[in-house]
Amino acid sequence: MSEPEPVSLDLHVRGIGESPTLAINQRCAELQRKGVRVHRLGLGQSPFPVPSLVVEALRTNAHRKEYLPVRGLPELREAVAEFHRRTDRLDLPAQGVLVGPGSKELMFLLQVCFYGEIVVPTPCWVSYVPQARILGREVRRLPTSFEDGWKVTPQGLDRTLSAEHDPSRPRLLVLNYPANPHGGTYSPAELEDIARVARKYSLLLLSDEIYGQLHYAGNHVSVGRFYPEGTILSSGLSKWCGAGGWRLGTFAFPPRLGWLLDAMAAVASETYTAVSTPIQYAAVTAFRGGAELERYLCHARRILRALGDRCAETLLRAGIRLHRAEGAFYLFPDLGPLAQRLAARGIRTSDVLCERLLDEVGVAVLPGSAFERRADELTLRLAFVDFDGARALAASETTPLDQPLPDSFLEQLCAGPLEACRRLADWAAG
Repeated sequence: MSEPEPVSLDLHVRGIGESPTLAINQRCAELQRKGVRVHRLGLGQSPFPVPSLVVEALRTNAHRKEYLPVRGLPELREAVAEFHRRTDRLDLPAQGVLVGPGSKELMFLLQVCFYGEIVVPTPCWVSYVPQARILGREVRRLPTSFEDGWKVTPQGLDRTLSAEHDPSRPRLLVLNYPANPHGGTYSPAELEDIARVARKYSLLLLSDEIYGQLHYAGNHVSVGRFYPEGTILSSGLSKWCGAGGWRLGTFAFPPRLGWLLDAMAAVASETYTAVSTPIQYAAVTAFRGGAELERYLCHARRILRALGDRCAETLLRAGIRLHRAEGAFYLFPDLGPLAQRLAARGIRTSDVLCERLLDEVGVAVLPGSAFERRADELTLRLAFVDFDGARALAASETTPLDQPLPDSFLEQLCAGPLEACRRLADWAAG
């Protein structure tokens, strides 16, 4: 039995538990130590290794120990600005780049410094809302629907913003795509429509595009192209560069939001001081890109697209509804069509659904409730990353990029997620 919370604990953090993605990872590790076979589809960690030239850059700079400027190494800030010019066609100045110990920490600092309402479309990444709660910030959830591909629509956004008695109040919309938890993305036309509504209400956008380079077709488009004056662009090394544990994220601000960058830098100087010096030097190589990194990304995208499609096909055949991913490494199945059958087995919430999946078939996934969906909505998120990414990349190199992967590739090299989806489908249909 846990001890009661002391009365001196801040009200805003009472009842807050560990992040669901980290908690499921720890639980899986504990089960595996007991000899239980677990398919780990809970934590969204890239399966691919950090590219060798980036690792070599870290090795070369491991001796560096000096404190760096709080806003980041100047060469890195320039490399990040150039990265966005090259990949997103955005003319963001290096002076507008802020480097932090992961984009997660930068998002928290943004909420520390921005005084206004946070608008979060759901389903959403698990930490946006808890961060606001820790700070006592007001959050407005903007539910999306399966029919709209779990995406924000300009009509829905306009209704939400216009319903306020003071539509001009300071607000910040968090937009994430390719999206965690469903892998969906937006077309240029959709982004242009969202930008039009944002401009109408002077809305700030935090565009979390950390999965942008894992857009399967390689043509990710930033909303900043259509709303440059009001968009903060978030990126980092964790997803497209496979370096989650390195903890390096970036924000890029347009000039008119320099006041917000200045405030965040001031708070950063009193909290984390600066990001690890060797990591920042290595990140310069990552953000500068080049032929080797582009080849790495092309193979990673091809593998993820093939695997995501195969997993989706297995679940769809079982009567589960979902949208195929267009980027990243997530699916967001909805078992609503099987609700009656599941209710007969005592399963009426997404939390119970995921508990039973782990207990009965050893498949670890996260409930839709962790992504701010209703508890009685039978949705879940699975991260199809439980495979050896280094082996898969090496094998993919033997097949030219203009050809499809061999039929045997996924069964031989990505068997874990495939088996997990078969188990999930059979269990749900049983």
